[in-house]
Amino acid sequence: MSDDERARVPGNPITPEGLARLRARYDALLGDERPRMVEIVSWAAGNGDRSENGDYIYGRKRLREIDRELAHLARRMKAARVVEPGKAGDRSRALFGATVTIADEDDLQRTVALVGDDEADAGAGRIGWSAPLARALRGAAVGDLRRVVLPGGEKEWEVLSISYPGENAPGT
Repeated sequence: MSDDERARVPGNPITPEGLARLRARYDALLGDERPRMVEIVSWAAGNGDRSENGDYIYGRKRLREIDRELAHLARRMKAARVVEPGKAGDRSRALFGATVTIADEDDLQRTVALVGDDEADAGAGRIGWSAPLARALRGAAVGDLRRVVLPGGEKEWEVLSISYPGENAPGT
């Protein structure tokens, strides 16, 4: 894959679903959790001595955590550039949003989706766009071998199939 092709994906890409999850978390914190904590802190403050009031101390601490997370989510959403998986580019290659099935030297198969860093969840098979494996898979076609340097050592993966959301069958 050329540098021009890699440059087509903006600096902080995210799928529409990933942005929706960030927005839902932001809305839940701002609309539900923060008002509930403000109510608890207000109630606790009315109980007198605040220095030994566990509800007040914990509530203030939790409010600071919520405010930090809200600020973080706001920055991430502002910096995010929504990219529709598979809309631009060669759908026979592993690009942003692709679901790729790979096999290692021991024929152990793994299926991963190449998503934005803010929506990565390795346990669910979603790897961030800037992760070592995702960087190695960028631009790969079915049958390509890709070598990845991981913390546990170097591994070689073969691309078995590539598909994009909305396709009936994996690309071959």
